Amino acid sequence: MSFSAVTKNELARIVDQRSCCRLAELAALIKMGGSIQISSGRQVSLNIVNENAAVARKIFSLVKDVFGLQTQVLVQRKTRLRKNNVYQVRIPPQKRMKEILDCLGMVDQTGHLGQAAPDDLLRSDCCRRAYLRGVFLGGGSVNTPEGTYHLEVVTTNEKFALAIRKLMKKFHLAAGVSQRKNWHVVYLKESEQIISFLNILGAHSALLNFENARIYKDMRNQVNRLVNCETSNLNKTVNAAVRQIENIKLIRDTLGLDQIPKQLREIAEIRVKYPDASLKELGDFTEPRLGKSGVNHRMRRIEEIAEIIRSKKP
Repeated sequence: MSFSAVTKNELARIVDQRSCCRLAELAALIKMGGSIQISSGRQVSLNIVNENAAVARKIFSLVKDVFGLQTQVLVQRKTRLRKNNVYQVRIPPQKRMKEILDCLGMVDQTGHLGQAAPDDLLRSDCCRRAYLRGVFLGGGSVNTPEGTYHLEVVTTNEKFALAIRKLMKKFHLAAGVSQRKNWHVVYLKESEQIISFLNILGAHSALLNFENARIYKDMRNQVNRLVNCETSNLNKTVNAAVRQIENIKLIRDTLGLDQIPKQLREIAEIRVKYPDASLKELGDFTEPRLGKSGVNHRMRRIEEIAEIIRSKKP
């Protein structure tokens, strides 16, 4: 089971104590996956579709708790792409349907379908949290933290996508909005922002799993960086030592080490004796002791002498 599915299963088990929060969450679920069906007799019914069984059960329970209605649940199996079940919760036509649509904020004051989140349902923080939970359950997903950090909510309505971003902003979440074909995607890409969002929704187990995976991933990346840095430094040290020994041998075989200044001869002999030592370690063998910069200065002078010898060769 994917991390996203596990997160949704956890959120589907949350039952708000306040009726206003249950209504806000149900309104978001219907906004994300619901559709209004009008029959030939102008009878109105509501269909809410979701691919997660736990979320479908929650929609069923919320409709019953909030409105006291009996609903129908239909299961359809996909035949293309991933063969998941699709669950449809259907509220059949009845006299209270107009009242229900008004309560859910699905129609505006003119009687047309609402395009944004209903302000009447989002007056308190607890209701905003519940609404965002419903939005995520209805059309959200989150990548496993072992991979790329990414959480998104997908909707076909641009105004609603902007309304979701505005609602997230109230909780100091800097969400972005992009278009993907005919879909509008509200997304978070920073791990801290995703953790905050999961906390807002109440997905505390998923949050802890995400945080543990993130810490492990960050530690692994840090170790890799340190190993790469150490390897790079070691390669530089080895290459520098090989070049320095070549310069010293060239001077020894042509000019003779006894022809160069005593200080340079001393560091040259130490370098040949300790080919694997770093500049700092070479400085510990000199008398008096030299620092890294002092050893490096003498090695540069030796290299200059070697380059002069090379330049005079036919």
